[in-house]
Formats: sequence, C-alpha cells, structure tokens
Amino acid sequence: MSAESPVQDEHYLRVFRQNFRVWRGNRPFWAGLFVLLGGIPIMYFPYANLQLGNLTLAMSTTAGAGSLIIGVLLVVLGVSLWFQKHVQTFAGVAAILLALVSVPVSNFGGFLIGFLFSMVGGAMAVAWAPGKPEAESVKTAAGNGGNAQGMAAGGTDGLGEPNDLSGTSPANGLNRRHSAG
Repeated sequence: MSAESPVQDEHYLRVFRQNFRVWRGNRPFWAGLFVLLGGIPIMYFPYANLQLGNLTLAMSTTAGAGSLIIGVLLVVLGVSLWFQKHVQTFAGVAAILLALVSVPVSNFGGFLIGFLFSMVGGAMAVAWAPGKPEAESVKTAAGNGGNAQGMAAGGTDGLGEPNDLSGTSPANGLNRRHSAG
C-alpha cells in the first residue's frame, strides 16, 4: 500500500459524486425520494406495536392489507421516478391519488407524515420538466439572431416549428406581463 492510496480513493469518490449529481439532475430525483419516503410510514404504522411500559398499543386496522398495498405502490412509484423519468406525470398523479386514499384507509395517511411526503413528491413529479443542456440553449439563441426579436419574428424550435404565432411573448415584452407598471 502506497502513500497515494487515499488520494486515489478521494478521486474515485469525487468522480462518483459528480456522476451521481449528473444522474440526479436528469430525472425527478427529489420527487421520487419524497414519494418513496411517503410510502414507508403508510405501510409501517398499521403493523406497528407501540410499547408504553407494560401497555402495548396496537395501531393495526381492518384495512391493514390496503395500507400495505398503498405503501408498496408508493415505494414502487418513487423508484420508477428515479429509473424511468418519462413516466413522471403518471407517477405523480398516481402518488397524489394514493396519498389521498391513504387518509381514510391507513391511520390518517401514516399519521399525516406519509400523506404529506407523498403529496409533495407527487406534485413535484407532475411539475418536473427536463432542462435543456447549456450548449443546446446557446445554439437556439444563436439561431434566432441572439436577441428577443428573432424569437418574436418567427423563431423556431429545434424541429423547425414556430414558437410564437401571436407575436406577444414574455421575450419581446408585448404582452405586458413582465412590465413594472
């Protein structure tokens, strides 16, 4: 073992962290994490027993199987948001619906913990949109003359389709949405 081993290990950790950051940035990672974390208390609490001294408090309900199904589905939706980013709208809507169903079925949605995590994660999944790489956005701006008027005067997207047919867009300021007065 040489004296350079810790430096090499640090290099591999840095490369892994950068690769993970790129992977995480290309998908709704946080939405998937919130949905996954929301499913855990929903499926855990109906089967948990709380010990208070000699007193055992069982929080199980008659809908324990329903709680387990809802929790497992939320965990699967969270993982699918990580590895299949094209299903983000479906998974987000399904997570919101399952969170709403968990309120009456599973101890108020895992005592509101799982409900809130699942609702926030589902909303984040529905709202997520992939960003454009910087090189692509610079190329688009250069193709439109590099100014906002190129966009209003018939700018096109990457497929040659017009972006704005009305001539009023926030880019040229004709719709007055971004004016201070």
